[in-house]
This record gives sequence, structure tokens and C-alpha cells, in this order.
Amino acid sequence: MNKVKFIDLFAGIGGFHQALKNTNSECVFASEWDKKCQEIYEKNFNLKPYGDITKIEAKVIPNHNLLCAGFPCQAFSISGKRLGFNEIRGTLFFDVVRVAKFHKPEVIFLENVKNFLKHDDGKTINVVRSTLENLNYDVFYSLLNSSNYEIPQSRERIYILGFRKDLNVKDFSFPKPSNKSVSLTDFLLPDKLTDEFVINRKDIFLEKNKIIQKDIFGNYPQKTIRLGHVNKGGQGERIYSPLGHSIALTAYGGGVGSKTGLYLVNKRVRKLAPRECARISGFPDSFRIHENKSVCYSQFGNTVVVNVVKLIMERVFKTKCFNKKNEYSLKKAS
Repeated sequence: MNKVKFIDLFAGIGGFHQALKNTNSECVFASEWDKKCQEIYEKNFNLKPYGDITKIEAKVIPNHNLLCAGFPCQAFSISGKRLGFNEIRGTLFFDVVRVAKFHKPEVIFLENVKNFLKHDDGKTINVVRSTLENLNYDVFYSLLNSSNYEIPQSRERIYILGFRKDLNVKDFSFPKPSNKSVSLTDFLLPDKLTDEFVINRKDIFLEKNKIIQKDIFGNYPQKTIRLGHVNKGGQGERIYSPLGHSIALTAYGGGVGSKTGLYLVNKRVRKLAPRECARISGFPDSFRIHENKSVCYSQFGNTVVVNVVKLIMERVFKTKCFNKKNEYSLKKAS
């Protein structure tokens, strides 16, 4: 049975690769300019990504069926200047286009931040859609929140799929939310492994006697549940319940709870540990993470959520788009 060959552009630490790891696929090329991300990628997948994609000619990239790219989001993020294609990082989308135009893979799979959808009054997403359509792709996109897919992290991202038009994929539906309830508590480490992340301050304020109600099925709310704050309650100073979900992990931001938020866990207010960040991004405990905590936080703040990508790819494979005889199929996860 032939394998689906994919490339991983703006690869980060390998969220796309991890999602495809237990499928009948093979990564034939990866590109990531950040040296520390390259290091983690190579440790986990035995493949060292090439550097800056803008300096790599399309013709030297191996032929492939699937192009994956979580292209840089800072140009479109609410936390950035939101200059979009007017900023150099925004134009990196056109390097995806350059590679796709040369290789014409069956499927293009892109991911970006929530704000991408409405950036510049919708003009940005229209540019992406029309550009891919002009390359002869049928385009589908959807805004999905990982909170709805068995991951206790409220992380909304836009997912864009392009199917080469000769494949005749005229109707594609993204995965529906799961009915399974999860809580951040289910993903946390034992207290003895998290002492260094505890925050001891005199300006911690917690709501007294707050009752967190379960629904009629006995499940806690599948969203963030705020319990209090530190200092004035600004960004990175809000405290949440682990019975609900975490805020979106970020690569930037200030405050004592920067990048992960603060949580009241067994009567202790603390940040999340790097391994916990990996877990709520869908990475298994076997995934090797960076020894530097600050680097870890940035890497998981930038990664795609593995569970969501995997569910989308399952639907992509079911379209039989790679081969009309369905030679390409998913293997069961080992």
C-alpha cells in the first residue's frame, strides 16, 4: 500500500507531523527557521527541518501529496499589529503558494489564528481563498475550538483545506464537536511535580464559596471558569478552575501567569508545567520537550493542536482524494 507523502512547512515542533504519525503517511520534507524548534522536531521525528523557506527553491523539495503549513500568525493575531499581508510575516503565505504551484499536491492543509477569518474585514481570507482557487483548488475552511474536541484548552483556530479540482471534492465537512466531557484536572501532573510553578503572593483574590455547577449529565462546563485574580487581574493575572478548561496557551504575554494562565489546583495557585502544556496540545507523554521552560511555553503557545488536526485528516482520508482506488488509508493508532 502506497504511503501519502507530506511536507511540513513552518513546522514548529511538529504538531502536523505528530497528528499524522500513526497514519499511512511519510514526511519527506520539513522547514522551520527556529533552531530550538528544529532541535525538538529532530529529537521526536528523526528528521531535521531545513531552515528559512523563503531561501529554499521549490524544485529541491521532494514531490508530495499533502502540503501542511501552520504559517506564521503574528501578522494576523489580535496580540500583534494585525498588518497582515502588508507585513513580511504575512507574505509567507505566498511561499506556500510558490511551493504548491510547482508541485501541485492533491491537498493543501493550512492553519492560522481566529482573527485571520475577519482580518481586514474579511479581505485576507478572501485573498487566500481566491489565490488557492486560481491554483486550481477547491477551498473549504472552518473555525474550530479545541475545547470541543476532547482537549481542555480554549484555543480557536481557522483550518483551511484546498483539494485539487480534478479530485472532484465538492463537499467537505469538518469534524463535529465531540460529546465527550474533559476537564483540565484530567491532564495535570501530581502536586509533587509542580511545586516550582506555585505562586505565593499577598495580592491573590479568590471568589469565596463559588459553586461550579455540573450539567444534567454530570459534567463540568466545557470552558474556562474564572475564580479570581492576582494584582489587578490583567492579562496573565487571572485565576481559573481546573474543573473547566484552560485559556489558550500563548507564546507571548506578561503577568505572573503569562503564557499559560493561573489555576487553583488543590488549594494552590499556579501556572501550568511545560508537560501539562504538551498534554493539552495533544502531544503524548513520550514526546520529548525542551529542557528550558521558557522555550517550552513559547513552543506550545505556537503549536497546532494535534487532536484537531488528526480529526480533520481522518475526514480528508475518507474523501479518498489521494487515490480513487483508496490505496491510501488510515492505520489504527498504535
